[in-house]
Amino acid sequence: MQLEFYKYQGTGNDFVMIDNRSNFFPKEDVKLIERLCDRRFGIGADGLILLENDSETDFRMVYYNSDGNQSSMCGNGGRCLVAFANQLGVIDEKTTFIATDGLHHASVGEDSIISLQMIDVDEIQQKDSYTFLNTGSPHHVQIVEDLEHYNVKDNGAAIRYGALYGEKGSNVNFVKKVDNDTFSLRTYERGVEDETLACGTGATAVAIAMNATGQTDKTSINLNVEGGKLIVSFDKNGNQFTNVFLTGPAKFVFKGTIEI
Repeated sequence: MQLEFYKYQGTGNDFVMIDNRSNFFPKEDVKLIERLCDRRFGIGADGLILLENDSETDFRMVYYNSDGNQSSMCGNGGRCLVAFANQLGVIDEKTTFIATDGLHHASVGEDSIISLQMIDVDEIQQKDSYTFLNTGSPHHVQIVEDLEHYNVKDNGAAIRYGALYGEKGSNVNFVKKVDNDTFSLRTYERGVEDETLACGTGATAVAIAMNATGQTDKTSINLNVEGGKLIVSFDKNGNQFTNVFLTGPAKFVFKGTIEI
């Protein structure tokens, strides 16, 4: 069977996109999804995303990590899926869609800039050396020295698989403060089991964590990721973070077919 796919990337976070509105894709075939995401034996991507019909919103997002397993919310993937839906003509400039963590609003701007509303956050665990919060996916946030030369893969894996988060694990973000409204970060993603060039829920987690812990008083924060730049904005009321938006580029790379 020939599978038609589209490839998108958001600040270097790349995804295989499939229009599954006819429900043809074998969603339980973990090995197939893993192979499609494989950078040597398949298309190559950090994850695979299905665009499906939904009775109450414009579409449904179904996200798989590159290990073939269905996963929690992916911010950059969500932004790329909005761009994909726009390319297919499913939506125009504004949309609402459903994902594993609930309802999302998004808009399509000029120059492939997609702004995606993330979930509200009101539970933040502040520890001496790190912060933990869920922005649609669980995230460990930790400030480190010499971020540029930090061993993200080994240190991230140690935290992800360590006793702190148990069997489910957590994504792990290492952060450096640039100035009062700008932070640089590098992320180890569970499911990919490696550092990725960007992580949308991770950038969102870092922005909120840096505000919650007093590293910044800004409510619009610039995030330097390995694959480019993202902006996270929010409203803050006490310990509640609402109207959280992740904004950045989401670009079409190529379209093709592959035998499955």
